[in-house]
Amino acid sequence: MPSHIMLSYQWDDQALVKKIYNRLKEDGLPVWMDVEGGVTGNINDAMAAGVEEAVVICPFMTPEYQASRSCKKELNYADTREVIVVPVMLTKNWEASEWLGLITAGLLWVDFRNAEKDEELFEMCLRSLEEEIMFNVGHLLAVEEAPREEEEDEPEPPKPCLKKKPGRGFRHAVSELYIHDSGEQMIPTTTESRNTVELSEAAGDHCYWEEMKGNGCKFYRNVVTNRFLGFDWSRNQVHSEVSPSESEEWLLLVDQTDQSHKRAVIIKNKRSGSFLAVRDGHFLGLTSYDEDCKWFLE
Repeated sequence: MPSHIMLSYQWDDQALVKKIYNRLKEDGLPVWMDVEGGVTGNINDAMAAGVEEAVVICPFMTPEYQASRSCKKELNYADTREVIVVPVMLTKNWEASEWLGLITAGLLWVDFRNAEKDEELFEMCLRSLEEEIMFNVGHLLAVEEAPREEEEDEPEPPKPCLKKKPGRGFRHAVSELYIHDSGEQMIPTTTESRNTVELSEAAGDHCYWEEMKGNGCKFYRNVVTNRFLGFDWSRNQVHSEVSPSESEEWLLLVDQTDQSHKRAVIIKNKRSGSFLAVRDGHFLGLTSYDEDCKWFLE
């Protein structure tokens, strides 16, 4: 039965990937890397086994990775086996294309650009990677409690508590408000099945949204009300609906303008093309991006 996280990389990035491997292991995650005992005997058989036993594969994306025949074989094989892919971006001012762009299209990548330059930044990127892995496959991984070495002089910093969250939480970058399904019918009533979606100062169960794959889009279903997040562009109004339709289709994109490494994203309504934003404590849809369109994943 598949049981590990597979790290797929081009040889030039081995030092960084090995550092990530070691930190994931320290935090109790089952992780596979070719140079850490993953390859024995025939290399093709070993790499195939690495893919076959993976619940998730993390390709470390660079132009060199895209040009590598070996990396292409690995990721293509994982794709045919429907292994979940959590991409990691290493290169600034570049985006995947050709076969790599096809496989990773619509996926939310984790930003490791410049992570090697600063240890604090590396730790933030690592936390983001762990959170994205746990969001996607946390229920399939056996996370071990990491062993602690006793230190007499300095206490060891606390290890992260790696647990799968019930869904995605969206916190607005400027107002720090959360998207919250009230569970109450919209007043005045526009459509019988629509409920009010509000902005909340505190995170809670009503602020978590289960991510579901659609046709070139994502649906977000509230984990408490089981209603789907939607946007009515004609009224500039956010709502929740019992069943998903075109107004409930969303695109979740990495905010490449952000420099905080706090998992910044853009939420775009597919039907209207509007960016979901907040101004003066209220939702609105914008036709072009600005800072009011920035959200952080929680």
